[in-house]
Amino acid sequence: APNPDAPVLTFAESQFDFGDIKPDEVVKHTFSFTNTGKTPLLIADATASCGCTTPSWTKEPVAPGAKGTLDVQFDSKGKQGLISKQVNVRANTQPGTTTIYIKGNVLTNQ
Repeated sequence: APNPDAPVLTFAESQFDFGDIKPDEVVKHTFSFTNTGKTPLLIADATASCGCTTPSWTKEPVAPGAKGTLDVQFDSKGKQGLISKQVNVRANTQPGTTTIYIKGNVLTNQ
């Protein structure tokens, strides 16, 4: 049975659009989240769908009602056109995985 006191990972936004990204540019966005559950939230892992996308996150437990951040860095090297990447965030939540997305348009060298 689900634990009613489980932590809840609530992102302020689940997707971010970088818009136009220059070739070979590295861009970063900070997703902010709140633990809207009743017990401390701990992010175990965050994995991206591609090596070009690097997540980093708040490592210490996030108390109920407190906020944390998860940064997603994207390296456009070798990419062009529309990109869409997902980051799977594993935590002590129910369900255990929350997915957030980034997208953008990598310009070609003129």
